[in-house]
Amino acid sequence: MKIVLSHPTGNEFVRGLIKELSAQGMLAEFDTTVAANPSSPWLKLLPGNLRQEWLRRTYPVPQSQVNSYPFREISRMLMPRLGLKSAVKQETGWASVDAVYRGLDGIVAKRLRGMVNGNKPDAVYAYEDGALQSFGRAKKQGINCLYDLPIGYWRAAREMLGAERERWPDWAATLTGLRDSEAKLARKDEEIKLADAIFVASSFTKNTLSYYPGALPPVSVVPYAFPPVVGQREYKAGKGPLKLLFVGGLSQRKGIADMFAAVERLGSKVQLTVVGSKLVDNCAVLNEALAKHRYIPSLPHAGVLKLMREHDVLLFPSLFEGFGLVITEAMAQGTPVITTDRTAGPDVITHGEDGWLIPAGSTEKLIQAIEDILARPAIVEQAGRAAMNTAAKRTWDTYGAELVAAIIRNN
Repeated sequence: MKIVLSHPTGNEFVRGLIKELSAQGMLAEFDTTVAANPSSPWLKLLPGNLRQEWLRRTYPVPQSQVNSYPFREISRMLMPRLGLKSAVKQETGWASVDAVYRGLDGIVAKRLRGMVNGNKPDAVYAYEDGALQSFGRAKKQGINCLYDLPIGYWRAAREMLGAERERWPDWAATLTGLRDSEAKLARKDEEIKLADAIFVASSFTKNTLSYYPGALPPVSVVPYAFPPVVGQREYKAGKGPLKLLFVGGLSQRKGIADMFAAVERLGSKVQLTVVGSKLVDNCAVLNEALAKHRYIPSLPHAGVLKLMREHDVLLFPSLFEGFGLVITEAMAQGTPVITTDRTAGPDVITHGEDGWLIPAGSTEKLIQAIEDILARPAIVEQAGRAAMNTAAKRTWDTYGAELVAAIIRNN
């Protein structure tokens, strides 16, 4: 079995899949935008931040299995630095994220057109917003279409997050994900229609597909993995305020209105640090809330992990999340997590043992979970060490092996 895999920007879960496909001799090719060679001497000519961004695009397979088409993606990275923000405007910009996804999708479709007879793959594996053209071409050539949906289905998002506009109207400006055009949403539906199998990273994402109005192919849940577990850490819960941390985009999709309301009620018993970028600048209640707490707009990834180790509990009260990698990152640092039933929490956390699960959208349940910890601060270390044990059992190699096994079952 041979598979053509495509993803515009790459990340840990893509690397996990690529590595396992290659190891099993199943990777026909991987198509992406930027594929970095760390030994290239010209990398020294790039500005520091851009060089680090570039080096994140390395893949654990031979260069002969990777095709890269970097021009539009490089433009996306450079144009805002040159003041050309209109070029990356959502959906309409020539170098927008949407254009990067559609551009690579079109390239893959053209490559598939030339794959015939013994050169033809058995399947093409592509991700949401980057699958329509390649799937359309694959169908014409009798190639199976394998679809990866990293976040919940859009119709479910509209219903679940639409309710937030009424519950927290002052925070509505932060719900930027509800602004996709009808044309983009129609493309998402067409991708699902063409898929022969769908792969998701959480049970919640699978459940959102019940909102799809048509017939669905088989849906497999394969949770993402944990990063390497930290060796040692100290716990100081009970010695002063409980140190709470939030990491993520500052949107009510992440449940931050509930978080700020809970922390306000708990007062001096807790201390909150917030790390994340604003999606909008004109949300007055967000700006007022941030002014009351320690706020860090951005940090290098290593800095985020260090901060996790310095806090007692990570709060991640998200209302709509395909997975939530900060959950697994915190657990690997020995920092237990309070999260909701609309994340990967139910797939990776055992409630009360290595973390805590609460219903999404409940300020009261979030307060109760924090108060339970305040009443028994020793539980932070118990849950934190249990979280590290959980994390050690699920590596990216495990994820890759499970996903490839699911692909084989569904092909």
